[in-house]
Amino acid sequence: MAALSIRNLHKTYSGASPEVLKGIDLEVEHGELLILVGPSGCGKSTLLALIAGLEPMTSGEIRIGGRVVNHLPPKDRDIAMVFQSYALYPNMTARENISFGLEIRGVARAERETVVERVAQTLQIEALLERKPAQLSGGQRQRVAMGRAIARDPALFLFDEPLSNLDAKLRVEMRTEIKLLHRRIGATIVYVTHDQIEAMTLGDKIAVMKDGELQQFGTPQQVYDDPRNLFVAGFMGSPPMNFIPVRVEPAGGGCGVRLESAGRSYLFAAAGKGGKLGGCIGRQVLLGIRPEQISHGVEARTGAAHVHTAVLPVNLVEPTGPDTLVLVTVNGRQVTCRVHPAHAARPGEDMAFMFDLSKAVFFDPQTGERIA
Repeated sequence: MAALSIRNLHKTYSGASPEVLKGIDLEVEHGELLILVGPSGCGKSTLLALIAGLEPMTSGEIRIGGRVVNHLPPKDRDIAMVFQSYALYPNMTARENISFGLEIRGVARAERETVVERVAQTLQIEALLERKPAQLSGGQRQRVAMGRAIARDPALFLFDEPLSNLDAKLRVEMRTEIKLLHRRIGATIVYVTHDQIEAMTLGDKIAVMKDGELQQFGTPQQVYDDPRNLFVAGFMGSPPMNFIPVRVEPAGGGCGVRLESAGRSYLFAAAGKGGKLGGCIGRQVLLGIRPEQISHGVEARTGAAHVHTAVLPVNLVEPTGPDTLVLVTVNGRQVTCRVHPAHAARPGEDMAFMFDLSKAVFFDPQTGERIA
């Protein structure tokens, strides 16, 4: 039995013509951390609000732990929420904030104290229990907010962009904390974010949303390696996937794609993709290839059927520390390549790049749908 099951969920606000949610179907297993990710206005926070019971649905079904909760108020859904704004009581200490929900439910004082101590130890906030929110940093407040949620021991945790108010360094630290916490307590979590790095690093499963529709649902690696459409491919990944307009031509008994730059022309055989691309010969498609698949020459990979070399002039170099991003122009489109710093040429110089098409994907430029 899934911890959370959503079937054909729709949401429309009165007076608004477009649907906010358009038939969402999702299953979250016990102990999984599901990430709802997408741009602002895609409907992910609305979906979380419907799961929590903070807003009524238009149609569909939501089950938590096998129980239909469509018409249950939030307090009866066995959930706990962690908000972007922390939502702590300013006049209460961290200890009192964590135990408040237990007190309301009539839990005995001794048991409340035991739960608070256990939660504080789990989150490593024992030294902060007597402080009020104004005396805590943003990261400490978020730990207390998580502690309040954990103390309830709910069937389902809902996190609504909990790290968006933190600075970049603290966000990275808190991502690690949340992942470790999830591993320790084995909780089922639905986590909303617009940050695809958070989605990739935190989630067991990712649901990518756009305009109220579920674009793709799968593991982070599935979504990254096998995007269903142009939107998912461009949204997931940093730097984003390159999209190069290419013409499909016959090549080596199969088909390939032609790349041109600075008067040089290359025909790369599309190894393993020929069957699906065969019907596109003579047509223009979009080649989707990630920056790490266009790199400096690596001798061990030379000669593989899916690896091709092209010499391209360098436009710009962006050092990032462990890697260097090199920008070039291919088929009139700016393309980002990821190389080792020691191999990066300087702007204006030619550089030999190795294109690995083993994980390349192809899209219809009109519909944005995946071809191969």
